[in-house]
Amino acid sequence: MQRLLFPPLKALVGSPCLRLLVPRAAPRSQCGCSCGIRRSLRPGQYSTVSEVTLQSGRGTVSLPSKAAERVVGRWLLVCSGTVAGAVILGGVTRLTESGLSMVDWHLIKEMKPPTSQEEWETEFQKYQQFPEFKILNHDMTLAEFKFIWYMEYSHRMWGRLVGLAYILPAAYFWRKGWLSRGMKGRVLALCGLVCFQGLLGWFMVKSGLEEKPDSHDIPRVSQYRLAAHLGSALVLYCASLWTSLSLLLPQHKLPETRQLLWLRRCAHGTAGLVFLTALSGAFVAGLDAGLVYNSFPKMGESWIPEDLFTFSPILKNVFENPTMVQFDHRILGITSVTAVTVLYFLSRRISLPRRTKMAAATLLALAYTQVGLGISTLLMYVPTPLAATHQSGSLALLSVALWLMSELRRVPK
Repeated sequence: MQRLLFPPLKALVGSPCLRLLVPRAAPRSQCGCSCGIRRSLRPGQYSTVSEVTLQSGRGTVSLPSKAAERVVGRWLLVCSGTVAGAVILGGVTRLTESGLSMVDWHLIKEMKPPTSQEEWETEFQKYQQFPEFKILNHDMTLAEFKFIWYMEYSHRMWGRLVGLAYILPAAYFWRKGWLSRGMKGRVLALCGLVCFQGLLGWFMVKSGLEEKPDSHDIPRVSQYRLAAHLGSALVLYCASLWTSLSLLLPQHKLPETRQLLWLRRCAHGTAGLVFLTALSGAFVAGLDAGLVYNSFPKMGESWIPEDLFTFSPILKNVFENPTMVQFDHRILGITSVTAVTVLYFLSRRISLPRRTKMAAATLLALAYTQVGLGISTLLMYVPTPLAATHQSGSLALLSVALWLMSELRRVPK
């Protein structure tokens, strides 16, 4: 038999080299044809072996499918981690009002930060030509500018790291034949979404650099574009994490009862609520709505504030009225934690594997922790460390919701 030794995977997944055995074509004197004869594998050698094709007399093989799934699953798990880091860093950048410090966008050129005093002065002068400096930071020093510039620079460089983490391994796995037909489509969609996310980020920043002569408000990016930027990042994160969990976690063969069906539907609905609550946080951040009413459970002296519908038309209040935006975020948060509680007690009524019960209990604990962080952030007038922790908590909550969904997914027949 011929032996093909693939490159070591230790650098990717920490496992030793994998060896693949290529079946040898039978001699023509025996069968009169050039077809290949596959020899049976030793029991336990591979769980499944992907199809071997012969082209132009040369055999091309792909990694055993189960081993390939583990490699791809771990890669996507790492990718989802890099996306989570970008979301958290982006939140801190927004909280420190650093997002408008870099007024240009160049894919390669801006990767080198200023090094000399002259270069820093030039960069500072560019910033001084835009509304944020003129209206909000007109007394800012160069040292203060360097801080916000490095915050935005870190976020942009991390975004490029995310792109490399997706695109380079994807190209390698594709070339090696480790991606199934269905996985190729998913990987293409994920890589395309990464590129779209970068363009959407600059489109968002541009909205905060525009001159608005008729407005006396603090310069900020459009809350619509901020929500779109965060939403696409959350979609990328969820898609990567879900695919990773589907490849890495073995499925439970649960009896398809009516109770399980309701639990599965409740898990999907709860995950959707958590996603929507996190997305509504982008409107809170974009309008600084967390500084409007810093009391709980009431908003000021009433349960429903009087300035809830001050904008016309009424629908405009949902996305542009800071009071309504904060009110909506509160309602969504309370609804989400209620749904998580119901989901937990439903899971207690069904005989589930230990790992699934752990996912449900973890989701419940994180939900109430997130509520506590949100209330504390509100009452303390949105301090940056606490607000960043609250934003990170939404990602953790979303991750565990996806974990539970993966535990309850239907086993294909």
